[in-house]
Amino acid sequence: MSDLITRELVRLDSSLGEAKHDVIRSLAAIVGEAGRARDVDQLVTDAFAREETSATGLPGGIAIPHCRTAGVAEPTLAFARLSPGVDFGAKDGPADLVFLIAAPADGDADHLQILTKLARALVKPAFTDELRRAESDEDVVALVDRELGLAPAPAAATAAAAPAAAATPAPAAPAASAPTGDRTLVAVTACPTGIAHTYMAAEALQAAADRAGVAIQVETQGSAGSSPLSHDTIARAAAVIFAVDVGVRDRGRFAGKPFVSSGVKRPIDDADAMIAEALRYADDPNAPRVEGSAAEGGGGDTGSETWGGRVRRVLMTGVSYMIPFVAAGGLLIALGFLFAGYEITGPAGEILANNTLFNLPDPDALGLDHALFGSPFFAYLGAVFFALGATAFKFLVPALAGYIAYAIADRPGIAPGFAMGALAIDLGGFGTPQSGFLGGIIGGVLAGVLAHWISSWKVASWARGLMPVLVIPLLATLISGFVMVVVLGTPLGNLMDALNSGLESMSEDPALAVLLGAVLGLMMAFDMGGPLNKVAYAFATAGLGAAASATGAAPELKVMAAVMLAGMVPPLALALATVVRPGLFTVPERENGKAAWLMGASFITEGAIPFAAADPLRVIPSIMAGSAVTGALAMSLDVTLRAPHGGIFVIFAVGNILGFLIALVAGTLVAAAAVIGLKSIGPSDVDVATV
Repeated sequence: MSDLITRELVRLDSSLGEAKHDVIRSLAAIVGEAGRARDVDQLVTDAFAREETSATGLPGGIAIPHCRTAGVAEPTLAFARLSPGVDFGAKDGPADLVFLIAAPADGDADHLQILTKLARALVKPAFTDELRRAESDEDVVALVDRELGLAPAPAAATAAAAPAAAATPAPAAPAASAPTGDRTLVAVTACPTGIAHTYMAAEALQAAADRAGVAIQVETQGSAGSSPLSHDTIARAAAVIFAVDVGVRDRGRFAGKPFVSSGVKRPIDDADAMIAEALRYADDPNAPRVEGSAAEGGGGDTGSETWGGRVRRVLMTGVSYMIPFVAAGGLLIALGFLFAGYEITGPAGEILANNTLFNLPDPDALGLDHALFGSPFFAYLGAVFFALGATAFKFLVPALAGYIAYAIADRPGIAPGFAMGALAIDLGGFGTPQSGFLGGIIGGVLAGVLAHWISSWKVASWARGLMPVLVIPLLATLISGFVMVVVLGTPLGNLMDALNSGLESMSEDPALAVLLGAVLGLMMAFDMGGPLNKVAYAFATAGLGAAASATGAAPELKVMAAVMLAGMVPPLALALATVVRPGLFTVPERENGKAAWLMGASFITEGAIPFAAADPLRVIPSIMAGSAVTGALAMSLDVTLRAPHGGIFVIFAVGNILGFLIALVAGTLVAAAAVIGLKSIGPSDVDVATV
């Protein structure tokens, strides 16, 4: 295993920029200069993406931007002692000690274990004090190696540290409270990448518990693996702490325990308060308790999660689980059209019922005039792809509803949620009105809320095992199904008919169609893969499912085209801007621009995030303008699209290819011109040394 940090990866008392993204870019460049990066641009992109999920600034003037990335082949640490400090989002002010932690995307457990040691060390004041007193790059390397158990501290570093330590006494630790008897606590920590915050939160909780005189065992659900708490340990615990930014694995293990819930950063900032709160809840009969089917952060106390955040999380969970059905089903349908032509929607069933690879269909007899090369083989293959895609698409709304219910009520919510989604699209032919996408959302929420409510019932111990697998799914499905069929089915069905009619009328009225396309374009560009982007995309793909067998310029197919084109514009426009006016962008941004060409062409809007993160006030309005122009033009030119993803690579599924290209080019030019204009007239963020 090569060294994690070397003197080439250390910068002492340096200025690497005025903003955190400048510092991250500079540290990534240092990694590249040291020969430790496969792809500096990828490293920067992944570090920025992690930074967007939550700030990496920590109390005490520390920052730990980090990521798992294909940009490095081996674990690497780059360190800077900044002068002056830079704001990384910590509550107590700027950071002067910054570690960029880069772990390979396919890193093994040994590498990740070493990185977790560093994360734990960074919450120890003695270690960070030594970093501030280090006199040379070699001292920093030796200190880090010593803390990671890779080498002893050098005599020079120890000697240099001793006088300073004697002159400046360490602050006294908070006095430990009286022992709390034999009570124990358990905790779970987890962050999105599972590299740093997961283990720092665990270390902070352990230290706070020691100060409070109470025993605690922490389960870290991170990238280096997890050692689950034993059943007996959980059973003995007086309360549980969930410090997580993602779902808790097997949360039902903690059923009945009082719990405190927060994001993973709270214990790093205020672990003592969390320990005190958990001990207080342990003695409170009215404290929130973990239910056997409690939602991941859903029921009871949700810690620091606001109602708006909870609604966003629930809806985003449903959309996230729905998207694979959309991508698989939509692309398979598009391939079916490519091989057999749009006419395959009718004869597909007959082909599959009466033909095999050894008895291929006659395309002419079936009216498949556009089968690829007029080939019976491609006609049959197209029928297979269309059938697979259409089947996957049938689960689009049930998956949306099922996983909305799952986000509210955990696993017992899945069955009633799927059932409500099936009712929303009349799966099974029982005459339920077609309430579609809207019915799926409402049905999923209803099923999840009911499942969560039923899970809160107090039942005899012998019945607890039946609750999550039988009682909760049965009653939640029965009650929510009754409400959907008897009370909400017809109104929601009528509302969806009105919405579809409105969409069709908007698409037929040129002015309204332009307005709809512009609004969808603004949503796609505003947060580049965030909630508004996903709402617009889900709206389009839900309509695409309904229009899979449509011919001509169906309004749903126009919406899908407008949404995908608008999502392609931001990365393409920024890539173009870096070519036209490279002097307005830093070297890493110009490198990001090279990758943005392919990302934009592939409909990966997230390719614009590094630019927007570095300069949001000028980049975001520019790309929103370009995407709005593209969406409006796509609708006005009657561009249609039968594939939900793929960008330029699904051009075969486009209706009016010329209009497709005109809308894409026009929006890209508008956005590129806007960003160049705003960067030219405003103060430049470019560090001259990097240009």
